[in-house]
Amino acid sequence: MSFAPDAFRSTRVKTTEHVKAALIATKDLCSIDPATLKGNPSVLSTLRMCTAPPLAVDRLIGLADASKNLVGRMEGGKLPIRMNATDLNAELTKLCDIISKLLDRDIFPWLSAAKAPTDHERDRASTIVADRLCSAVANPIIRNAQEQRQLKLLGDWLDARGYQKQAHPTGKPLTEMEAATYTFRMNLAVGTTLKVNIPIDVVIQPKKLRKDSLPILIEAKSAGDFTNTNKRRKEEATKIHQLQAAYGEGVSFVLFLCGYFGSDYLGYEAAEGIDWVWEHRIDDLAKLGV
Repeated sequence: MSFAPDAFRSTRVKTTEHVKAALIATKDLCSIDPATLKGNPSVLSTLRMCTAPPLAVDRLIGLADASKNLVGRMEGGKLPIRMNATDLNAELTKLCDIISKLLDRDIFPWLSAAKAPTDHERDRASTIVADRLCSAVANPIIRNAQEQRQLKLLGDWLDARGYQKQAHPTGKPLTEMEAATYTFRMNLAVGTTLKVNIPIDVVIQPKKLRKDSLPILIEAKSAGDFTNTNKRRKEEATKIHQLQAAYGEGVSFVLFLCGYFGSDYLGYEAAEGIDWVWEHRIDDLAKLGV
């Protein structure tokens, strides 16, 4: 309640500017053609939200019978490297046809009136489309902002106890991490035949080293309701099994929780040997030897 509205609004303000840029690039949606998309591939994600109804990526691909690789690349702001010019034009034409046919003319009244939009019409339309874009990714926006807030809270708590934020050199054994230091977003290599990196939100090497000299690994998690927590609980179970296989059974992997995590979720994690600290009881971290 205290931070999510601001996080959403600030993202929508930035997104509105991107939408306005897309409108300018397409001459207020009057030039949705292959040449425009080739010059501005990133506008596709905005154009999908300009239709009635708004189109998810897979829906657009299906309706246009378009190349999945092409649409995926454009969503990332790029064009395919190896697609020849003829095929590219043909695919872009199909995308343009579907988008042009489904444009939401209630939001863009100047299209039916066949006149240039007023500044007010363009601003109103941009805000609506930006809201659609943000609503489609509302949960990730809020979750990312929540995670940043949690990491700051952990960092402030550690700083107040004399810890220093310091990146651990890549390639150096984890057991050689300097005492009384911590770092965020550290990738740890796991796996035997096939090595993969798994991200750890917070890695803390206590002032007094553990017997195995391994640092404490913390995963920051938040949930605004009970709906998705049980779906996500297997992620942590998989992660601790990978960590134990790579670093030993004694690895300390702890969840830092904020929000709606019920007994089903907590029971599952406890059965996997995963402990947790509640955000509102952050001082419990001291029980880990921090």
